[in-house]
Amino acid sequence: MNQIALAADHGGYELKEAVKQLLDERAITYRDFGTNSDESCDYPDYAVPAARSVSEGISERGIFCCGSAAGMVIVANKFPGVRAVACQNEWAACMSRLHNDANILAMGGRVVSLEEAKRIVTIWLETEFEGGRHARRLDKITDIEDAPQPAS
Repeated sequence: MNQIALAADHGGYELKEAVKQLLDERAITYRDFGTNSDESCDYPDYAVPAARSVSEGISERGIFCCGSAAGMVIVANKFPGVRAVACQNEWAACMSRLHNDANILAMGGRVVSLEEAKRIVTIWLETEFEGGRHARRLDKITDIEDAPQPAS
């Protein structure tokens, strides 16, 4: 796997550090976009460059951590080609890859435990995209300008 982009704010710093340990154990390359402490900071300062790295293909995937996961997902999904999801359990992580080919996983440091986060990340990394009907649906997101309009 190409490198993973990591990003966190103060609310997700501890979680990001646990993810780094897991990635090191699995010999997975990553780039840490910060933050580097639990001091209060603004999540877009870290989510923007990390999401850009995924959007531009520099990083294959990303793992973002903040207090709830919501802020990081909002920022990341502004970038073309990014499919960021907030996952608070293993089932959601599996389905986000299997059906949505999510390329950024976001977790809430105030929502999931460090042990649960490690299980979520492991499943998310190991689950392959199923393709098929799900690929057709993703194509409709990629080509949103050409998507059908609802009947009036």
